[in-house]
Formats: sequence, C-alpha cells, structure tokens
Amino acid sequence: MARSKRLGSTKCWRCFSGQASIRNGTKYSSVVVGAGPAGTAVVGNLLEQQTGPILWVDDLFQSGRLNKYYREVPSNTKVKRFISYAEGVSPFRDIAKETPTPNAYTYLKSLNQEATCHIAEAADLCIMLTKGLDQSRGSGSWSVSISSIDQKSSEPIIVASDLLVLCTGAHPISRPLPVTTVQEIGLDPALNPPVLAKIIPSDSDASVGVIGASHSAILVLRNLYNLASSTHPRLRIKWFTRHALRYAEERDGWIFRDNTGLKGDVAVWARENLEEDRLPFSDVRKYLEKQPTSREKENEVYMQHLTSCTHVIQAVGFQPNKIPRLARDDKSLDVSYNNRTAEFIDGEGVKVPGLYGAGIAWPERVVDPEGNVEYAVGLLKFMNYLKRVVPEWSAR
Repeated sequence: MARSKRLGSTKCWRCFSGQASIRNGTKYSSVVVGAGPAGTAVVGNLLEQQTGPILWVDDLFQSGRLNKYYREVPSNTKVKRFISYAEGVSPFRDIAKETPTPNAYTYLKSLNQEATCHIAEAADLCIMLTKGLDQSRGSGSWSVSISSIDQKSSEPIIVASDLLVLCTGAHPISRPLPVTTVQEIGLDPALNPPVLAKIIPSDSDASVGVIGASHSAILVLRNLYNLASSTHPRLRIKWFTRHALRYAEERDGWIFRDNTGLKGDVAVWARENLEEDRLPFSDVRKYLEKQPTSREKENEVYMQHLTSCTHVIQAVGFQPNKIPRLARDDKSLDVSYNNRTAEFIDGEGVKVPGLYGAGIAWPERVVDPEGNVEYAVGLLKFMNYLKRVVPEWSAR
C-alpha cells in the first residue's frame, strides 16, 4: 500500500492509493463515505486488512456531528472505552505512537479510565486519528460519482470500486406536533448551552416544552435548568415523558440497558433531581413541571399543555441521513440493512453485492443475556462490530 495523499485543496476526498489525483475511471478496492467515528474506524479496519486502494469521501474530515455539534455534551462512556477504540486496529495504534505528544490520545490516557469525559475529548481523538490516517500507508462492482465542493467544473468524477461503505450518519428526529404555534428548537443547539442561551430570551417570559426521557432529553433538561437558575430567571420548563427514567445497570460482566439507559453524570443528576420522590424537594422543581404522557393520549396532552409553551425541543431519537442514490441498471435501488452482517439487501431480500454500512445510522443489533434487543451505538461498539464483520466483506 502506498502513502496516502490529500488531493489538492479539496476537502471532499482522501485517497489511499498513491495517486496524485482522482481521474475518471480510476479503480479502488473500497470507497468509504463519511468521516465520523464509524467512517474513521472503517478506514482503519480496511487498512489493517490490506484490501488495496481506498477512496475516503467526506466534506470536512472533522469527526462528523460528534465534533460539529456535541463538543459541549458530557459523554456517557467511560474513558477506557475511548482508549480501546483508539487501540482497536494497528493503523490506529501506529498513529498513537507516532503523533507528537501531548495529543488527544495521551490526554485521555491521563484521565481516570473509569470516569466519563466530555464529547470534546472523544472528538479530538477522532480528529487526531483522521489526520494520522491521512499520513499513513495504504495498496468494480460499484461506479461512484463524486462532486468536490472545491471543483470548478460541475461535472462529477466517476470512479469504480469493489466495495461501497456508507457511514453517512444520522440526525435528530423531529416529529409533526399537533400544536403549530410553538417555536421548535433543534436538539443540536439544545445540547449546546451557549447556543441555547442565545435562542431563549433572557429578558422575557419563556416556557420550553421538552419531549422525551432519553440521555439527550435529560441533558436538555439540565441545560435549561442551569439557564433558569442563573441568566434566564423567567424561563420555565415542561417535561413531557411517556415512561419512568431508565438507567444503565452494571451486571455480572455486562451492562443492562447499555445503549438506552442513563449513565454517568446525567444519571446522577436525574436520580438526584427528577425521580418521583426527589423532584418535589429539588431546586429543579422551581422551574420544571413534569407532564406524563402515553402513546395513545400524547396528542391530547400536547393540545392541553404544550399550547402554553413558547418553544419545544424533541429528544426522541435519531434517524439516518439521506444516503447517495443507489441504482441498478439505471433504476433506483431500495435497500434495507442487515444489522448483524453490515450488509444491505434489496426489495426481494437478496444481498446487494459489495454494499455495506456502519455507524449510528447502521448500528449492530445486539441481544443481552436477558434477551433484550438494542442497537449498539458508541465508538468502541462501532469498532468491535467492524472488527467482526470487515474480514468477511467482499464484492460478491
């Protein structure tokens, strides 16, 4: 495998093929779309497998949404699991050894490995690995059309590839609500306290409805409480939730609700302030009103209680970003994902050769020892999934 190259001034692609430029008709072993934590892990795994020339496509190469939106978010992952991600494949281990110190990896190594940290530290680690891959060593069944954000020509470049790997990410779900007079605040800005402080007026009455009981929802509630108890004294919060709070629990060698339960500082804050026996005596109660809902009566509850809110924030999960158009014989191809093999299947249930996915949009389906099904999202979970499936990937 030849030395990888950043192609000209473009920020749209990176090439692990030793070529000075991308030309129409160039053949690669793999095209990886996306440079978030999963895309970075895919490239690391493919390089370790020595699959041949790789073309890596992204618009920024800055660790995706993790770095762009969530740096201010406290992680629910122990530091040691970020370290395990960074040591998951030999190209990553080489980067950790060769990057001048201090760096993002050595900083994480210096922290309490059993504690959590901020997403910013994980994002910095992913950016370090991305930059390191751009300086590492690297050697068709898909025809891939690529347009550069820096290209003067409007004509895309067409390349061929045996494998196409989609690590295209996901974005927060925003469901239609029966109340249209309320201003919606996106989950991304709601998770960023300085941005949220600017959106909500500090000199007038404001009431923010928060929908959900996820890790993100509790973070939003904490952010709003911090504003209400400091710079935004006229802010009030209505919390709409279908169910009681759910926590991750350490069991014998595994974690119950590992992917859906509250963890870390967020879990501690929720237990101390939001539980039924704590909320009436918590300072949070001065600013927050809890409004239970159910799937059957949700719209009725919104019509009754959300109408008095000035803003609403939905923290009800994520949905995959739009993927590139996939076609067979010039006809659009509808696909669904196999969460055990990372493969895609077509409308007739047949495997689509050479097409794979990973990351928050395409996570692994896992079953815990008690038979509960979850979808594994997290840096180390992406890495472990890929280490299992990538050796089986093929163009057939």
